[in-house]
Amino acid sequence: MSEPVRLLVVGSVNMDLAVGVPRLPGRGETVLGGDAARSPGGKGANQAVAARRLGAAVRMAGRVGDDVFGAEARAAVAAEGIDVTGVRVAAGALTGLAMIMVRPDGENAIAVAPGANATLGADDAAAAAGGGAESALLLQLEIPVAACAAAAAEARRHAMPVVLNAAPAPRVVDTATARLLRLVDVLVVNEIEAAALQPAPDGSNGSRERDWTSVAAALRRLGPRQVVVTLGADGAAGADDHGTFRVAPFPVAAVDAVGAGDAFCAALTVAVAEGLPLRDAARRACAAGALAVTRRGALRSLPARSDVDALLAAEPTGRR
Repeated sequence: MSEPVRLLVVGSVNMDLAVGVPRLPGRGETVLGGDAARSPGGKGANQAVAARRLGAAVRMAGRVGDDVFGAEARAAVAAEGIDVTGVRVAAGALTGLAMIMVRPDGENAIAVAPGANATLGADDAAAAAGGGAESALLLQLEIPVAACAAAAAEARRHAMPVVLNAAPAPRVVDTATARLLRLVDVLVVNEIEAAALQPAPDGSNGSRERDWTSVAAALRRLGPRQVVVTLGADGAAGADDHGTFRVAPFPVAAVDAVGAGDAFCAALTVAVAEGLPLRDAARRACAAGALAVTRRGALRSLPARSDVDALLAAEPTGRR
């Protein structure tokens, strides 16, 4: 690849506070955990860093608070070689905060306080996408839907493909969300997010018994031209103009799933921007996500392009 693809990420910047726990607590329960760890994160920042490590030139737009966490997070993203001139300080706001509990097997539960992320306005988001200089726009839902839609509309005006990671799952598909989905070229969701957008008639939402290729195909009717459903240890399912497909997982020893979805979304976006068909892009994304779960932390777990290439090269031919 002679010149790296150029990506614009409009999204969240948080500070992550993580603690390992023997099990996730039940309702009203307190569980004693291990040591706590603090690190910059947020789906937007994580995906921007992941894309940069995967070889893309990345520009990011978002908001941080005028506090220590904001300065630390912004500096950490900039240190990766990412253009953060669009990551501005929201006066009087606190930086977004994610509180994470991680089980020994890597499964986790996360609560997010949006903070400054919620102040990103539609006009500013549209202005960030206004140059049309990038190969693709990557969005998530930790910033206001109106901001996402404004950035997506501007990107489409410049013929810039739009990738949306609809996470966290929308509570309802309201008018604003429906408009956003119609502006999306590639929608990426996990099982819970897919179920929120496309409820199962039998109430089996989130169950691995669902036919996820059919769910991916059904989600296209909401507007996205292509859809990928991430399935964790079961790989991924997708749908595009050529039909539906499944991507086999990469068996790894998982220690922490935080950041795996972000690695997946970044790898998929980079691959799509480089011109790979959706199925091949999803295979690279599964490899990136698999590598991420083998390391603890969010930013620390995001793999380099050489790591992904090596895992793909080592995969048995029969599984490709």
